[in-house]
Amino acid sequence: MSDTSLSAMGRRLARLAMLPALALLAACNTQVLDPAGDIALQQRDIIYISTALMLVIIVPVMALICVFAWRYRKGNKDATYDPDFHHSTSLELVIWSAPLLIIICLGALTWWSTHLLDPFRPVNRISATKAVDPKVKPLDVQVVSLDWKWLFIYPEQGIATVNELALPVDRPVRFHLTSSNMMNTFYAPTLAGMIYTMPGMRSTLHAVLNKPGKFEGMSANYSGSGFSNMRFTLYGVKPRDFDAWVNRVKAAPLALDTPTYLEIEKPTDKVPPMYFARIQPGLFDRVYQRCVRPGTPCMRDMMRHDQDGGAMPSMHGSQPPAGQKPEGAIFQGGNEMDVSPNRGKEPTKPSGNANPNDPNNRDMSRLDLPALRGAPRAAAV
Repeated sequence: MSDTSLSAMGRRLARLAMLPALALLAACNTQVLDPAGDIALQQRDIIYISTALMLVIIVPVMALICVFAWRYRKGNKDATYDPDFHHSTSLELVIWSAPLLIIICLGALTWWSTHLLDPFRPVNRISATKAVDPKVKPLDVQVVSLDWKWLFIYPEQGIATVNELALPVDRPVRFHLTSSNMMNTFYAPTLAGMIYTMPGMRSTLHAVLNKPGKFEGMSANYSGSGFSNMRFTLYGVKPRDFDAWVNRVKAAPLALDTPTYLEIEKPTDKVPPMYFARIQPGLFDRVYQRCVRPGTPCMRDMMRHDQDGGAMPSMHGSQPPAGQKPEGAIFQGGNEMDVSPNRGKEPTKPSGNANPNDPNNRDMSRLDLPALRGAPRAAAV
C-alpha cells in the first residue's frame, strides 16, 4: 500500500474518532452563552473573563510540560543535568507570583460582579447602550414553585399561568418568588441567573429581556421524581404583543381561586400550559404565609399572637398584668423560697467582710494556695 493511501486512511480514521465527541457535544445546551437579557449577558461576560484569566496559567503550564518532556528526554545528551539543583529564587517568584495575581484578579471580579448583579438590586440599564426610563414601572411577576410545575401570577394584569411565562422586551421585570412545598431553583438561562425558592420565604429577582423569541426555563434544584420535567416556556414579546397575550389569557374559562390552587398544588409532572383569566386577591401572600388552606393560620398572625403574649409569650420585656406579682423563683424573696437540695433560703448574713474600707479586703496573703501532693501547704506571697 502506498504512502498516499496510508495517509488518506489515517485521515478517515481521525474523522471517525471525532464522531463520539461530536455526538456528546450535540446534547450541550448553549443558552448560557447565547443570552437574551442584559443580566444574562453580563454573567456570560464574567464566564469569559474568568476562563481567560485561568487559561493564562493553564496554557503555559500545559505547553511547558511538553517542552520539558522533550528537552529533558533520556535521549537528549545536550540537556543540562544538575542533580544538585534544589532552589532558584527567580523561578520561585515566577511560580508563585503568577497564580497570586490571577487569584487577586478573580477575587476583584467576583466582588464587583456580586454587588453589580445582586438579584435584589433593580436594574439600572436596559442594555449596554440604553438606560432605564424612570417613568417605566417594572413588571411584577409572582412565581410559585409547585410539585412539579411553575405558577406565574401577574397581579397588575389580574391573570395567572402555569408553565408559561411571557415578558415584554426592554421592560424591567421584578420577580417575587416563593415555594409551596420544598426548596427549588428558578432558572431561565437566557434571562438571568438562578434564584432559590423556599417555603415560607420570599425572594426577589430583577431582570430584563432584550430580544423577542421563545426560550426555556427550568428547575435547577432536585426536588423529587418530577424534577426532570419541571420546565416552562419563556416568551419574549414586543409590548403590543404582550398586551395581546394578556387579552388571550383573560379569555380563558378558568379562574385561580383557593380550591383551584389547592388542586394544582398536588404533585403532577409534564403539565401543559394552563391559563387563568382571574386570580383571587392576595393569593400569593397566602402561599408565602403558608395559609392557603382554609382554617390554617398565617405565619404573620402566629408571630403577632406570640408578640402579644399568646401561647408563646415574647421574652423581650414582657411584664405581668397590673397588680399581679411575677411568678417564678427568680422573682421571690428569701422568705418565700423553699428549702430543697437545689434551692436554699436567702442568706441572713453576707459571707465575707462587707466593709469596703476594711484593709483585710486588700490583704492577699490571707489567700491560701492549694497544697501540692507530697508538699506542705504554703501561703501566697
